[in-house]
This record gives sequence, structure tokens and C-alpha cells, in this order.
Amino acid sequence: MAAANAGAMVRFVAAFLAAVLVMMVPCAPRAAAAVGVNWGTVSAHRMPAPVVVELMRANRIGRVKLFDADQAALRALMGSGLQVMVGITNEMLQGIAASPAAADAWVARNVSRYVGPGGADIRYIAVGNEPFLTSYQGQFQSYVLPAMTNIQQSLVKANLARYIKLVVPCNADAYQSASVPSQGVFRPDLIQIITQLAAFLSSSGAPFVVNIYPFLSLYQSSDFPQDYAFFDGSSHPVVDGPNVYYNAFDGNFDTLVSALSKIGYGQLPIVIGEVGWPTEGAPSANLTAARAFTQGLISHVLSNKGTPLRPGVPPMDVYLFSLLDEEQKSTLPGNFERHWGVFSFDGQAKYPLNLGLGSPVLKNAKDVPYLPPRWCVANPGRDLNNVENHLKLACTMADCTTLYYGGSCNAIGEKGNISYAFNSYYQLRKQDAQSCDFDGLGMITYLDPSIGDCRFLVGIDDSRTSTIYSSGDCSRRRFGLWILAFLVIGFLQIGVYL
Repeated sequence: MAAANAGAMVRFVAAFLAAVLVMMVPCAPRAAAAVGVNWGTVSAHRMPAPVVVELMRANRIGRVKLFDADQAALRALMGSGLQVMVGITNEMLQGIAASPAAADAWVARNVSRYVGPGGADIRYIAVGNEPFLTSYQGQFQSYVLPAMTNIQQSLVKANLARYIKLVVPCNADAYQSASVPSQGVFRPDLIQIITQLAAFLSSSGAPFVVNIYPFLSLYQSSDFPQDYAFFDGSSHPVVDGPNVYYNAFDGNFDTLVSALSKIGYGQLPIVIGEVGWPTEGAPSANLTAARAFTQGLISHVLSNKGTPLRPGVPPMDVYLFSLLDEEQKSTLPGNFERHWGVFSFDGQAKYPLNLGLGSPVLKNAKDVPYLPPRWCVANPGRDLNNVENHLKLACTMADCTTLYYGGSCNAIGEKGNISYAFNSYYQLRKQDAQSCDFDGLGMITYLDPSIGDCRFLVGIDDSRTSTIYSSGDCSRRRFGLWILAFLVIGFLQIGVYL
């Protein structure tokens, strides 16, 4: 009888542990989705990483691309279920290319420590970001492949090479065409290195990553047909033999396909690393245009129609640029550079958008740790004739691009402009009272001075970020199950001994 009871207890323990182990299999990612986002962090008003991750999860975004290996972001992404692309900056390429030890250290610090059960689901490492860009004049070109080789060897040593692929996001200026997509070729100075890169990608099962921006084509050329930049058909289609192109995205994509075909890699999978439309900073950058382009792009990609040269084969993934506005980016290309976000800096959706993931609208960020609701404005009791130097200081340090032509605050008047500039600087300085002085020309108010569509921001409270944590439900579930398993086993062992 005792033996029978012991045998039954052993079978129960075995069955229980089997069930626990099934539940402890790493949380399955969401159903594969073609649309992801770029998460840039060039901002003085950064939401806590866990809040950003929860924003993506709330909107069922399944893929995210980082431009570096931000430690806070990677910690927040652990257990989130999001597939992640981390990045090696261009400035790091030379050191990694020259030293296998440097590559080992980079992988250990930025990849190995975050992957595994309950960890971050890192799928790609971007080796550089547009390192072949014409304006770099070959500065990073010779380091790309050696850096890839060393990082690949480091992944092999860490037993991660089967799961994590190396890619190189390329700007569309890496290829060109005299007139039509079928004539697409890579730049003469890049043919050799791109051929070697394509061979590397093909052998490792990795895609070719390219950034495509129809907005920039429209912005940079007054002759570019506006309707050709969108997805509603064009009165100026490009006819290429039997193929007709009604939008710039397909034309650009197939120009790359042609260029890859000419070097023997016409079937290489393609991922769109960046694509988007800004909401301010240029005549063609506005909410209506941004929504029309982004929704058109998503619908086009998810329709699986593909392009004339790849019918029925859309890009593997498309990463929207960008998730959030970044008000500290350089405005050298244009004021629009700070306004690419689908969401504002604080995670508020700028326009309705259906990502094709079950919801026709976007959900806003929750638990954003704002600073107190107060603003800095021009003192109505003071003469503002000598404000010029103060405005220059404020707008050099903080973001005033919404005040300029094509911005949402362009028409709020002279005093409104002064108040907006003062407040931007005040929020940048985390509401330090001295930063609203401006020799007595500024004053703090508790009444929101926003005017119509012109929003006077309230900054993010950095001091509260440490109290915010990610849901990490998969990780916590595993941890709880481990504890439960040990407790049950312990009680069963006690029962056996008794």
C-alpha cells in the first residue's frame, strides 16, 4: 500500500512538473506583424523606458528598432514579447572592426546579458546606421564588413548566431536609376562592398535593410509629383515597360530589387528600416499628409500585393519612423526632423491610425510622469522690446521649430511666440524657477497658455522614472511558477517523509 502511495505521489509530481515546464516555456511572441517602429531617444523629455514599452504593447506593436543598445530600453523590453533590433553606432564601427575582443565585449554587455528566458527577444543587430551615406564621404565604409565579421564570431562564441542576425540599414542613396526602376544599380563606389554585404546576408539568412523616404523626395524637389508620394494613385505614374508605378515607395523598392538582381542577389529578402512622414516643419509636413501617407503605407504593405518586381511579396517588415518626436535632433536637414513621431514626445497619438493589428485607433501612453502643471510665459506687465537675446538663448537650447513656417504655432502672434520660447526653455530646465526669469520678462503661470492647436508643453519628471516599472508579465509569470513549483515539491517531499 505504501509503495502504491509512493508511486502515485511520484507520478503526481512528474505530471505537475511537466505542466509547470510547459507553462514556463518562453512567452510566445504575438502573431507575426509586418509593422514595427523606430524608437529614437534624441530628446530632453524622455518618457521612462517602461512607459514606452507599455505604449507599444498597448497598441500591439510587435517589433521595435533601436539606434543603439540603450540599457534602460533593453531592461524594459525584457519579457515584453517585442522583437528587437539593437544598433551599433557608426562611431563604434572602427573599434569593433579592429578588435575581436571589443566585439566580444559589446555582445556580452548589450546582447548576452539581456537574452534568454524572460529576457529581451533580440532578433537583429544593426551594424551601423546608413554607414554608406554619400555625405559621410566613405568615412565608415571600410569598417562595416570587418565589424560584421567580428560581431558574428562573437555571436558564435555566445551560442547566439542561430537566433540573432546581423544587418546594415542603408539609405536609399546607396542605389540609383537613370529613369525607371528596372535600371536600378548601386553606386559605383559601393558595388564591391554591397556585393560582399549581400553575400554575407544571404549566407546567414538575414535581410537587406533599406530606409525609404518619399517625403524627402517631395521636399527636395519642386518637380516631384505630390500625389506620387502617396498611395491613392497618381496622375503621373512611372511606366517601366510592362510595369506601371503609381507611388514612390514601390518605385524606390523595385529600384533596389533591380540593383540587387544586377549583383546576383535579386531574391534577397528586404526589410524597410525607416519610413514615415513628419507632421510639422515644412509645407508638406502636416497631420493630414502624415496620416494619409502612413495609413496608405500600412494598408499597402499588409495587403500583400507586393510590387511589380515582387508581386505578392511585400517587405518582410516595415519599421515606421518614428514612434516618438525627438526635439533635440539636428534641424540641418529641416525643421521637420524633430516631428517624425506618430506619437508626441509624451506618447499622445497625433492622428488616428489603424496599424492592422485589431484596433482602428491608437492608444495613448499611460502613467507619464509629467512635471507639475505650470508654464513660463511673457510677463504682460513688462516692456518686451529687449527680448531678442533671451529668445535666441531659449530657442538655441530648446525646441522652437513649431513657431516657424509650417509649424502648428506659427500664427500665435509675437507675444505668443515669446511665451512659447520661454516655456520651452523652462521645461527643458525641468521648471527651474531661475530659468523663467529672463531679466524679469518671464513669469510662471498655472493657467495653460496653449492656443488652439498650439500646445505649450509640460516636461517629463526625470526624478520619478525610477518608481515606474514594466509589466514584464511573462517574466513575473515564470518567476511565480518557479516559486510555486518549489513549494509544491517541498510539501510533497515532506508528505513522503511523514
